[in-house]
Amino acid sequence: MLLSRMKEQGLVPNTNTYTALIDGHCKAGNFERAYDLMNLMSSEGFNPNVCTYNAIVDGLCKRGRVVEAYKMLEDGFHNGLKPDKVTYNILMSEHCRQANIRQALVLFNKMLKSGIQIDIHSYTTLIAVFCRESRMKESEMFFEEAVRIGLIPTNKTYTSMICGYCREGNLTLAVRFFHRMSDHGCVPDSITYGAIISGLCKQSKLDEARGLYDSMIEKGLTPCEVTRVTLAYEYCKVDDCLSAMIILERLEKKLWIRTANTLVRKLCSEKKVGMAALFFNKLLDMDVNVNRVILAAFMTACYESNNYALVSDVSARINKENRLDIKSTK
Repeated sequence: MLLSRMKEQGLVPNTNTYTALIDGHCKAGNFERAYDLMNLMSSEGFNPNVCTYNAIVDGLCKRGRVVEAYKMLEDGFHNGLKPDKVTYNILMSEHCRQANIRQALVLFNKMLKSGIQIDIHSYTTLIAVFCRESRMKESEMFFEEAVRIGLIPTNKTYTSMICGYCREGNLTLAVRFFHRMSDHGCVPDSITYGAIISGLCKQSKLDEARGLYDSMIEKGLTPCEVTRVTLAYEYCKVDDCLSAMIILERLEKKLWIRTANTLVRKLCSEKKVGMAALFFNKLLDMDVNVNRVILAAFMTACYESNNYALVSDVSARINKENRLDIKSTK
């Protein structure tokens, strides 16, 4: 429609125009229309360039259609297409997403041999997948190599390393990389903080975890639900519900409710009914309608622990105050 309107107004589309339209259709998953536009631009004398092919390859890869993406590139090669670093990075990212490290490394080495200047994105893609697969030696090697050749690690590069170290329980190196971030002008985000907080919680270092949690909030960062629940739950495990409550009180109401609901559900699954009741009643105190799923989990836990008095008290309060959220499904 837009293309027709341009032509009606005497405007002549060029390769960039077609590429932008193709990119939009690929992002929307409308590949049939994208292919039609590619054929149309060729028939009008505008040869698709590497950006055109990258748009289609990126769209295909993001939908897991890697074989089709390679077929598209083969067609391009026959027409004289030379892939650039964007092309390689798109394919590497998809192979890494599928944990196909071997093929990602093949592409990385092809980039080196073809003389394409590899950027930090290429290195970060490999570092991230090695970290996810708990292959920290390889991730360290690529990290140090990137720094050695003058590339500047990004937040994602550092966060990948930190998450990897925390995953394997190596908090010493995780914290070391956390402090190295400022060397390259990087600032920890909520994911970075969350990884270390979770790592500290796993080692029962709650005071340090609490310190980092407070620090990130003071910096204006919002902890994700996993971080909030993890820290609060660890305090509940050591019978320190007061600290858990204080941690959640610093959140805005919407986040507090979501976290408390998740925490109640988790405590119920661990048969910690007494602690779950504290947060459940706090939800009621905040004039919140009761989520059906959370109510079911709480009542089931009460029955299984033979705490019928608690069932009676909560049921009476909910019925009296008409607090059941009939729309809740989770």
